[in-house]
Amino acid sequence: MFLEIIIAMLWSISPFGEAKLGIPYALLNDINIYLAFALCFVANVLVFPVMSFFLDVVNRYFLRWYHYKKAAIFVGRRAKAGAGKNVQKYGFWGLMFFVLLPIPGTGVYAGTIAGYLFGMNKKKAFLANTIGIFISCVIVWVTTVIAMGGFN
Repeated sequence: MFLEIIIAMLWSISPFGEAKLGIPYALLNDINIYLAFALCFVANVLVFPVMSFFLDVVNRYFLRWYHYKKAAIFVGRRAKAGAGKNVQKYGFWGLMFFVLLPIPGTGVYAGTIAGYLFGMNKKKAFLANTIGIFISCVIVWVTTVIAMGGFN
């Protein structure tokens, strides 16, 4: 069971699934439904400070290299295109709504990048991402629990 918890948390911090994949993985491996929600949510929230550090420190250093810069511009354009209109027009609420959508391409990674690109205050961006992640986790969690047979 401990290994399944670790794997669920790793999926929750992974850019390939985030908690949208971590929660169903945990529930399908018989982890307590409340523990699964809490651990996957916390793991997903921890992405924001790591990504913020990366964008502030590491990214600036690596932008000197052509191939990295090309890839960073591609990722930045995708995040800006996905969240751009909402974040520019609605700020905090637009970013929160963008992150809470439990669909591929929206989540804390794209939300952190969008907040960075639009120059949002870090505290506001963190709060918007956290609330969005929480609502997204609730949607995924409830949907998965109901699909597995409901709350016992």
